[in-house]
Amino acid sequence: MGDPRNVAHAKKVSQEKHHKDSGGAAAQPTKKTQLTKNKQSGAEESSAPKAVEAAKQHQQPDPTQLEKSLVVLSKLKELEFHSRGNIEKLAELSLTIEDELKQKAFVEAIGALYSAQDAFQSKIVKLIEDYETECARLKPAG
Repeated sequence: MGDPRNVAHAKKVSQEKHHKDSGGAAAQPTKKTQLTKNKQSGAEESSAPKAVEAAKQHQQPDPTQLEKSLVVLSKLKELEFHSRGNIEKLAELSLTIEDELKQKAFVEAIGALYSAQDAFQSKIVKLIEDYETECARLKPAG
């Protein structure tokens, strides 16, 4: 098995690539549709862009909020990385305690720790996915 940091980096790169591919493909048809609608509107053409611009200005989030959110996302990813490391270490310790040391009294306790860490891992992965979606929403268009 490779270094967990390399595995995590490869996973992150593939997720970002997938996110960019799916986001870029969905945005282009919408722009084409808007151009078609603007050409058809005729007389409303001069007032419609002003309304769209005003709406975009109100929807654009504060750039500092995006920066702070990206810092939070980075810290969450760091927690997830360490969580994976903890799971691996607990698995090794469990094998050592159960098979090599034959300390049956501690097998259940380390199993409980492993389960708790695994539950944390699942929850933080879900949180990171949701938070990445929020950060993508905060990014300015363009």
